[in-house]
Amino acid sequence: MKKKLIVLMSLLVIASLDVLIAQDENWTHFRGSNLDAISQSQNPPVKWDETNIKWKTAIHGRGWSSPVVYGNQVWLSTASSDGKSLHAVCVDFETGEVIHDILVFEHDSVINKHDVNSYATPTSAIEDGFVYVHYGSLGTACIDTKSGRIVWTETQLKCNHIQGPGSSVLLYNNLVILHYEGVDERFIVALNKKNGEKVWKTHRQEEPYKAIPWIGTKAYVTPLPVTVDGRDLIISNGSAVINAYDPKTGNEVWSITRGAESTVSMPFAENGVVYFETGFMKDDEGSFSELMAVNPSGTGNIDETHVLWSKRIPSMPLATPVIKNGLIYTVDTRRMMRCIDASNGEDVWSSRMRSQFNASPVYANGKIYFSSTRGEVVVIEAGREHEVLAENQLEGEIWATPAILRNSLLIRTDKYLYRIECF
Repeated sequence: MKKKLIVLMSLLVIASLDVLIAQDENWTHFRGSNLDAISQSQNPPVKWDETNIKWKTAIHGRGWSSPVVYGNQVWLSTASSDGKSLHAVCVDFETGEVIHDILVFEHDSVINKHDVNSYATPTSAIEDGFVYVHYGSLGTACIDTKSGRIVWTETQLKCNHIQGPGSSVLLYNNLVILHYEGVDERFIVALNKKNGEKVWKTHRQEEPYKAIPWIGTKAYVTPLPVTVDGRDLIISNGSAVINAYDPKTGNEVWSITRGAESTVSMPFAENGVVYFETGFMKDDEGSFSELMAVNPSGTGNIDETHVLWSKRIPSMPLATPVIKNGLIYTVDTRRMMRCIDASNGEDVWSSRMRSQFNASPVYANGKIYFSSTRGEVVVIEAGREHEVLAENQLEGEIWATPAILRNSLLIRTDKYLYRIECF
């Protein structure tokens, strides 16, 4: 196994997306500019109170999308409680003042969603001059970040989310790549950045979904870009099948049939290995999900040839784990904070938490930040020993994954957007 991992280290790196630049300067996607939840900040805040909250800005409506940052602008999406009005809000990074509050879409009717979801859960993606906001089947738009002008909209792409939208935006070269994973159809689509026109559209295979109850065929995943042997791939884990696609054409490169229902967390990668958490599964022992390690260099069906290890975990993981230096950090749906050895899937340590942690953890300067639905931010030391450095409390609930850049922590609660600095 160790020899395999050493070989793989030379095969896979995070894709060199045209939009990505130094992650400490900007935070352009869900889980950062490299979609890995790893910040380059060297002096992020660990403990705080009112004295080192730089600013706190009220955000109207309801939304679980994470903040994205480019230059002096912080963007996030929000929605009215009934989902009829969908907004994009831009806040000044230095002052916290609202620069733009744009009504992007207005609908007469609404779609269904789960009680814990919002109509503005997908995280936007941003680059120099433009932000791309997405509300699943409720619409996608490109906005000029200077003027606030809506450049184009896309409202024809649809699926039946059942429990609301969840998949975030990925920018790749001149493409905006989106997932639509409903109970009626499941596809990944690439739009032209400049005008929103469809460049390619690829449906997932139908066969793996035939054995799944229709309610479980949905998913809420965000794709991961990687480069394997010099070739760019997009890794995407649906509820029944895990796929690698060519981002230029949408053609499928490989697949693994695994999982059975409602995948949420996105893939993550380190040292030549891609990791997935499946959705809800069931056997004679009860319900569960799987954490899997995969060699991404194959083609075709790689079920039997490229799965390095798999681990049974509590069902329906919502948070995407963060991996750093061969260790995987997460909090599962049974409120267990875990550190897992990425080489074999074995637990290094675990600790029972008081609260539910649905936001994804973020790494900065040797520390992992976990945010709970009760407004807690628990900071631990990364490593093989469980060491809690701080337990901070903010007003309200935290469902959105934070951004860490420029030695500041941006945290969205159910009512406010905070910028927190060191003392």
